[in-house]
Amino acid sequence: MYQKRLHHDGHTRRFEVAEASGGWEVRTEEDSQLVKHVRYDDWHRVERAVMSIRLEVLTLQEAGWVAD
Repeated sequence: MYQKRLHHDGHTRRFEVAEASGGWEVRTEEDSQLVKHVRYDDWHRVERAVMSIRLEVLTLQEAGWVAD
């Protein structure tokens, strides 16, 4: 549903929102380490999570991170 991977100075950040049975999973990884894993069953919460991720991605890109 949504995936974005960024890299900068040998570091990697990965964001993913995917459908799961009965809801959606939101995952954030830094250098292959799971930082956040949340499961939602309310679409409005998923929308807010995606908006938050997009803002974080934009901020990282402005700081020099590059999308794969």
